[in-house]
Amino acid sequence: MTSAIVLGGSRGIGKAIADSLKSIGIDVFATSKKDIDTSDLDSVKQFLENHNQTDILVLNTGGPAPIPFSEITQEDWTLYHNQLFLGFCTILQNIKISNGGYIFLISSNVIKEPNMKLIISSAYRAAFSEVFKVLSKEYAQNDISCINIAPGPINTDRTKELIENVQEFVKSLPMKRLGEPDEIGNFVKAIIENKIKYLSGVTINFDGANSNFIH
Repeated sequence: MTSAIVLGGSRGIGKAIADSLKSIGIDVFATSKKDIDTSDLDSVKQFLENHNQTDILVLNTGGPAPIPFSEITQEDWTLYHNQLFLGFCTILQNIKISNGGYIFLISSNVIKEPNMKLIISSAYRAAFSEVFKVLSKEYAQNDISCINIAPGPINTDRTKELIENVQEFVKSLPMKRLGEPDEIGNFVKAIIENKIKYLSGVTINFDGANSNFIH
């Protein structure tokens, strides 16, 4: 049976992806923070002792609350350096993806349009996206596809935490609505179910035409 590890799979986008993969008979381990906390490198190493191989890996984690740059502490930088960057790097260095498998990174639209309110997330998500892009060439030698999904405003608790008045905010969006987590889940499922392999080393902007950048 095909196996998958979905980090942050207990809620939001991660849960939607996990549920979609389960619906096509994939054996999914949808982790919660008690299973692995990527901000804690000891937690990451302990997780990898028992989970060091999979067919499909989904790298997904939440991000920091909005913090003005002048108020970011050294502890904040260290925490999210681990959570958004070093924890993921450690996982990729120590987990084997089966030949012909998939790695999905759930990043954020801030990797393309940095947000001053989310400067920590903008910095570290962009940094890991660069690592992921470079590694996609190495993984391609084993027919492993690497796809970076950069969500915009999605209907999750995270979005509600970041946006004060969601009802007013959606009026400014091209589609006049938030994206649904299930849309991302079904997108990931469709790629795997249809064995789409040549789509690799790319970033998919999942934002309902909300972004202003071209690439």
